[in-house]
Amino acid sequence: MFKITDLIDLQTLSESVELEFKQAQGQDGQGKLPQDFWPTYCAMANTRGGYVVLGVKEKQGQFIPVGINNPEKIKNELFNNLNNQNLVNVNLLTDEDVQTTYLNEKLILVIHVPTAARHQKLVYLKNNPLENTYIRLHEGDRHCSHEQVKRMLAEQVEDSRDDKIFIGFDLNDIEQESLNAYKQLLAIAKPQHPWLELNNIDLMAKIGGWRKDRQTGVEGMTLAGILMFGTWQAIQDAVPNYFVDYQERPEAKTELRWIDRLCPDGTWSGNIFDFYRRTYRKLTNDLKIPFKLKDGVRQDDTLIHVALREALVNTLVHADFTGRASILIVKRPDMFGFRNPGLMRIPPEIAIKGGETDCRNRRMHQMFLNIGAGERAGSGIPKIYSGWESANWRAPKLYEKTDHTEQTLLELSTASLIPESVSEQLRILFGASFNTLDDFERMIVTTAAIEGWINHQRACQLTTKHSRDVTLALPRLESRGFLVSSGERKDKSYSLPGMEQPPSPEDVFSNALSPAAGLTHNEGSLTHSMGGLTHNEEKFVYKAEKHRDPEGRYISALLDRPFIDQLETLTPSFKEQLSTFAKLANEKKRLTNDEMRDVIIKLCNDHFIAISVLSELTHRTSQNIRQSHLKPMVEKGELQLAFPNKPNSPKQGYTVK
Repeated sequence: MFKITDLIDLQTLSESVELEFKQAQGQDGQGKLPQDFWPTYCAMANTRGGYVVLGVKEKQGQFIPVGINNPEKIKNELFNNLNNQNLVNVNLLTDEDVQTTYLNEKLILVIHVPTAARHQKLVYLKNNPLENTYIRLHEGDRHCSHEQVKRMLAEQVEDSRDDKIFIGFDLNDIEQESLNAYKQLLAIAKPQHPWLELNNIDLMAKIGGWRKDRQTGVEGMTLAGILMFGTWQAIQDAVPNYFVDYQERPEAKTELRWIDRLCPDGTWSGNIFDFYRRTYRKLTNDLKIPFKLKDGVRQDDTLIHVALREALVNTLVHADFTGRASILIVKRPDMFGFRNPGLMRIPPEIAIKGGETDCRNRRMHQMFLNIGAGERAGSGIPKIYSGWESANWRAPKLYEKTDHTEQTLLELSTASLIPESVSEQLRILFGASFNTLDDFERMIVTTAAIEGWINHQRACQLTTKHSRDVTLALPRLESRGFLVSSGERKDKSYSLPGMEQPPSPEDVFSNALSPAAGLTHNEGSLTHSMGGLTHNEEKFVYKAEKHRDPEGRYISALLDRPFIDQLETLTPSFKEQLSTFAKLANEKKRLTNDEMRDVIIKLCNDHFIAISVLSELTHRTSQNIRQSHLKPMVEKGELQLAFPNKPNSPKQGYTVK
């Protein structure tokens, strides 16, 4: 349980997505548990936990303690409702999770909401999981879709997702060449293994590709067997969303262009085992191998090879093959990227520490272990981190995405941890005071120097510390002069003093009136530093027309293109031109993705444009256009953000890259 000791702690912690403040005064001012506590409780329990602080109100971005006059009344109400199955299905709290503390002589109540274990999820309200299940996102509590609810229910009851027996599948659905290649690797790894003498059906049974249910007597191919060794048709029949994709990109850019690609195209099986073999060779074929002997035998397996092999296996065996995202492996001159559908079963910070494991596809994992690929007992992620550390490369980025589709992403940068030019810059800027920082603080400052800026999420990816420790470390470094901040609360980012960084919305829109409502913006995507897209509609109002070009678009010397923030300021002819571009979207209620993409490309060409304007022009809701079109286009590199270092800014814009 953490303690808020003063107003500085209160204001600082308000930046964290894991913290929620509620006034909780009630009509009589004596204190009452607010109704909107319950969606927050569910959302935090279903995500990564958090804290709800009662007795604090927000006024113009400031958090003011107002106190709770009768905390025992709220505690009794809290636990009575937690044990009411008609309200909420799971009680995760104990007395230790509810504590009182004084702040500015006001008594406040701090409620810790633990993360629900996988077997406890999902946490929902009013006996209605399909309609009353929530998850926690940047902007707060969000309803889960029916698809998300069904996935969580499946995760709850199925320890191993690839253990399921598929009726109607047999050895005719297996690629014989794949199984033979597996036996060869098993023979290399374990030359005397008794399974090498077995026939195919017995071998498949031993490795988990064929199973008999002892209770029902049903037997047949498991999902693991189909995925690992199956034909393309068999895999498609079993898991229609399945797709694997390797791309080698020629430049350190997010654009979707490649010089080598491996995906199911009819020239090979498309199964997991063949994808692993082919992709691993491509990932490692140009790695430098130092000459090293062990017991008189040259060792060609470096720590980097081990890290890449583990990253690849980890991506495959932790994938949720019912998800809509594909498995994607990217190789670029500056990095390796790994993406799999599905969130991690244990929090990323725990996985980085190691020692705990909860593999989604345990039979597939065991198949890889049999041939010496993969690691046991939660040691895989630490081996990736230690391998990268051995090369003095920057720390890996392991994170999750929950907007649009649920994904887990791992990015392995091959950039030096501290290039000499950066070391010289830090020596000049801070002198001996840089040496007073601890290891984590130095990592934060160094990352800000290399990447140009750092925010709370990026700092969390550098450490196994709790996100609250990160939340407190950033303003502490700012107060000591190592960082300067821009933005507010959850949109805040930091850079080095005097260091030029991408323009912020505050810089660009310095003449803007404060908007009445905000847009929120969720970030992150595999191997794309551009961020995501989550918005509510809003229009911006500006003081002076001198900041507009002849068409009525907002202009700034800090942006290389004008910005369309609202239609009302545009000239009639230019507005008519945009309406013409959007004509197809207005005439047809349903467009194909390619048709809508063409409309958006035309609308976003030569300028940045706000989602509220796109929504108005296309007669689509902001949510629809964001989820179905804008976000995939940003991920593919077809669109870019006006403020990549402020992905959650309410003033974000989009343009054709």
